[in-house]
Amino acid sequence: MNLLIQKFGGTSVGSPQRIKDLAKLTCDTTPKIVVLSAMSGTTNALVEICETLYNKDNAKVNPLIQSLEDKYRLVVHDLFSETEALQKGMQLLQQHFDYIRGFTLDMFTANEEKAILAQGELLSTALFQYYLETQKQTSVLLPALQFMRLDTNEEPDMAYIEQQLTETLAQYPTTPFFITQGYICRNAFGEIDNLKRGGSDYTASIIGAALRSPEIQIWTDIDGMHNNDPRIVQPTHPIHHLSFDEAAELAYFGAKILHPTCILPAQKRNIPVRLKNTMQPQAEGTLINNTNSSEGIKAIAAKDGIVAINIKSERMLLAYGFLRAVFEIFERHKTPIDMITTSEVAVSLTIDSTIHLNDILIELKEIASVQVEMEQTIISIVGQIPKDKAGYGYKVLEALQHIPLRMVSYGGSSNNVSVLVNSVHKKEALVALNKGLFGY
Repeated sequence: MNLLIQKFGGTSVGSPQRIKDLAKLTCDTTPKIVVLSAMSGTTNALVEICETLYNKDNAKVNPLIQSLEDKYRLVVHDLFSETEALQKGMQLLQQHFDYIRGFTLDMFTANEEKAILAQGELLSTALFQYYLETQKQTSVLLPALQFMRLDTNEEPDMAYIEQQLTETLAQYPTTPFFITQGYICRNAFGEIDNLKRGGSDYTASIIGAALRSPEIQIWTDIDGMHNNDPRIVQPTHPIHHLSFDEAAELAYFGAKILHPTCILPAQKRNIPVRLKNTMQPQAEGTLINNTNSSEGIKAIAAKDGIVAINIKSERMLLAYGFLRAVFEIFERHKTPIDMITTSEVAVSLTIDSTIHLNDILIELKEIASVQVEMEQTIISIVGQIPKDKAGYGYKVLEALQHIPLRMVSYGGSSNNVSVLVNSVHKKEALVALNKGLFGY
C-alpha cells in the first residue's frame, strides 16, 4: 500500500475549528497516514506539571493539571455537539487526566516525565480520530508506542519499525486513512521515550522511510521554506525547490519550519519531502528531493545560542597531535562542533550545547589557553555554490562589510557559507544579506 505521510504540527490541531479544518483537508481519496503533534501549548503545560512534580509542590500541581483539563473540556464541548459524543469525549479526557494525576510526588522520575509528556500527542490523535468517527469517516488509530522504537544508541530501530508497521497495516488492507502520534516512542528497554522537541517531523520521516512512501508532507502555518526568516526580515519569498543537502543545511542552521533530523531518513530512501501550509493548502510550498536545484544562493538561516571557543597553543606549530587532542575532548563529552577555523597556533570552533561546557574547558586548559565567547549566532547562506566559481564569497562579505565577523567558514561544503556574529548583530546581518543577496 502506497501511503502518503502527512505531518501536522500543534497549530494545526490548536483549536476545535483547526481540528475541523484538518478533517476537511485530509479526508480525501488518497491513502495516507496522518502524524499529529500535541495541541499547541500542551507540551509546555505538561513540562510545567512535570517540573512541579519534581519539586514536590503539592499546592501547585493539581491546579496546573486542572487548568489544562479545563482547556481540553472546552475543546471537547466545541467539537462534539451530540450528547452521546460529548459524553464519550469527556470520558476520553478523564482517562488521560486521571493517568496524569496518578503520578506521585515522592516517586517522580525522568521515565515518568516522558510518560506524562506523551499525553499531549495521545490526546490530540484520540480526539481527532473520534471526531472523524462522528463525521462517518473511516480511520484507524495506530499507537506509535507499538511500533516506534529506539535502539541502544538512541537511534530509530528501522528494522523493528518497518516490521511492526508492515504487520499492523496488513491487518487493514482496505483502510485508506490512518492516524498516529508524532514525537513519542519507546526506548530499547521498552520504556516510554520521545524524539525530543520537533520530533514529530522526525516521526513522519521515519515512517515514510520505513514504508517507502511516495511523499512525506510537513504541514505548518507558513507556505514552505522561505529565503530568510520572515519573523525578522521583510520581505521574504518561499523557495519552491531545494535539494536534500540544501534543506539539511538550512534545518540544521536554524530554519524553524523543518526539524534537522527530518531529512536523513527520507534522503536515504530517496523519498521527496514537501513543506505545505495548512492556512493556504493550495500554495505550492517547497519540494525537497535528490535533484540538484539551480546554481546560486537560495536562502539564509540563523542559529542562536552558539558558544565560540578559541584554543591557542604556542606549541601548535608543526604539532601534528594537537587538533586530535582537541577533538577527542569534545568527542568524550559527546558535544558536536558546528564551525571550525584554524591558524598557525590556534583553532576557533563553535558548539551549540553548554551541557558539558565546564568539563570541556577544564580539559582544554590542560593543553592550551582558552577564551570563550557566549551569545553568538551562526548565519548560514545556503544554495548551490560551486567551489570553482568566483563571486559568491565576495557577495556575502560585501553585504556584511559593516558588521564585525567572529568567524567565516567557506569551502567545506558546496552548499553553505557560514559566518559567526555576536547575537546583537543578528537582525542587522539578516537584513543586510537580504538586501545584498536578494535585492530586498
